[in-house]
Amino acid sequence: MEWKVGVLTISDKGSRGEREDQSGVVLQELVQGINGQITAYEIIPDEQPLIEQKMIELSDQRHCELILTTGGTGFAARDVTPEATKAVIDKEAPGLAERMRAATLVHTKFAILSRATSGIRGNTLIINLPGSPKGVRECFESIQDVLPHALQILRGNTEHEGGVTK
Repeated sequence: MEWKVGVLTISDKGSRGEREDQSGVVLQELVQGINGQITAYEIIPDEQPLIEQKMIELSDQRHCELILTTGGTGFAARDVTPEATKAVIDKEAPGLAERMRAATLVHTKFAILSRATSGIRGNTLIINLPGSPKGVRECFESIQDVLPHALQILRGNTEHEGGVTK
């Protein structure tokens, strides 16, 4: 089964062409492991209204089933990705962010400083990931095994057989 995936890199420098987007490229490679098809990819600045607008567009108009963001999840004043995500989701999905923090804590003590969040808007799952390629890889790999199941549920396939969605 293939999933429509949107990737948003949130980076002031990246959006101005002052920094190469390595994290977004890593995400595009990683989603292939869950049969993800990248249908949207953008690099945008750390501006909350713009982040919200892009998430809504990818979910509501472009019908992405999964939106992955990279960047803007730390303590800096312009890190507003979690706030933008919370503003557009209908329901939170805290277990995904909790799992990512727990899994990456074995690699770095700074994992506890991540403010990444995740949630559901309509039939779209939105997940915030850190802004570094290493962090993106570690976080994504910690949750990738449950993403197909989560996406199947959002497609309406809620029948379970032996604890797994059919």
